[in-house]
Amino acid sequence: MNTLAMSQPSRTPLVSRLATVRAVLGRVPQSVFSLLFRVSVGAVFFKSGLVKIQSWDTTVGLFRDEYALPLLPPHVAAYLGTAAELICPVLIVLGLFARLGAAALFAMTMVIQVLVYPENWAEHLMWASLLGFIITRGPGTLSLDAPIAHQLFGRP
Repeated sequence: MNTLAMSQPSRTPLVSRLATVRAVLGRVPQSVFSLLFRVSVGAVFFKSGLVKIQSWDTTVGLFRDEYALPLLPPHVAAYLGTAAELICPVLIVLGLFARLGAAALFAMTMVIQVLVYPENWAEHLMWASLLGFIITRGPGTLSLDAPIAHQLFGRP
């Protein structure tokens, strides 16, 4: 008698089906999720940047009255914040210098969390998680960074 067969319990049909589903889902490339993460977090910041350029006077007023960042004059903070929200998401979505763009928006998220809206921690945690994934894992193979990394380092 086979001792290995005796030591493993027989699978029920439900367990077998769940194992099959799990195996199929495990075949989805990480690069697909990396692309989805990049597009979703990029859209949030880019939309915010578009709102800011619709009325520049209102934007400067927000930075002066509501955001009130220390050390930066409101008009400088408005330019920096708006530029970051319009440039970094494009880099992230294209996957071109995506880690750099994600790092800039991660820093911005931390400033917003600590100095502006600490009560919105759940939303900021979601942004920080997506940006942290991009920073630590890169934009994935579905990016412009992938062929550049391949040329520079011999790997995607």
